[in-house]
Amino acid sequence: MSMRIGLGFDSHAFKEGVPLVIGGLKIDHPQGLAGHSDGDLLLHAITDALLGAVCAGDIGTFFPPTDPKWKGADSTVFLETALEEIALAGYKIVNLDCVLIMHRPKIVPIAAEMRERVADLLGLELNQVSIKGKTPEGLPQDGTAVAHVVVLLESLDNGESGRKLALHADRPTESDIEAAITSIAAQPRDISALGRKVPAFDTDDLT
Repeated sequence: MSMRIGLGFDSHAFKEGVPLVIGGLKIDHPQGLAGHSDGDLLLHAITDALLGAVCAGDIGTFFPPTDPKWKGADSTVFLETALEEIALAGYKIVNLDCVLIMHRPKIVPIAAEMRERVADLLGLELNQVSIKGKTPEGLPQDGTAVAHVVVLLESLDNGESGRKLALHADRPTESDIEAAITSIAAQPRDISALGRKVPAFDTDDLT
C-alpha cells in the first residue's frame, strides 16, 4: 500500500458587500472574502492539498485567476476536479486536518457544521475530517483569513482502482470541455465532465 501527504494553504482578505463562504458553508457575517471565485479559502486549500499529494499541479493550473470564466465560481467545482485527479492517480483520502486562522468570525461554534459539509463534499465519514479555528495572536492580520490543510492519501486496491479509472477511460475532446464549461456556467453543480489538465498558467493563488 502506498501513502501520500499533501499540504494546502490559502489566504484571502475580508471585503464588504460579498457573502462569506468557508468550507462550502454560507456564514452570516458582515464581510465576505475577496477572491476571483467565491473566496472559499478552505476549499481552495483542500483542493491544493489533494492536487499536491498526487503531483498534479495546483488550483491555478486548472482554474487560472486570469480566466474570466471562473469569476464568482463555486469552489466545489475546484474540489471535484481534485477528487477526480486523485482517483485517476489511484488514491483515496484517509483523513484531512484543517486549521483556519482569523479573528472573526469565530470558527469553534460552527466547526461541527463545517466538518459535516466538508465531509459530505469529499464523500468521507465525519471522523476523517478535522477543522480547527485559531486566532492570529501577535500577527498583524486582522483583516485576513488564512487556511492550512494537510491530507493523507492511500492507494486504492487493484479492483477499486480499476473501477475508478474505468469511469474516466474516455478522455474528453476540446468540444466536450467547452460544453462542460458552458454547463457549469448554467448549473454550477453539474461538474461531472471536469478534471482534465490545461496548459500551465501563472499559479498564483486565486485572489
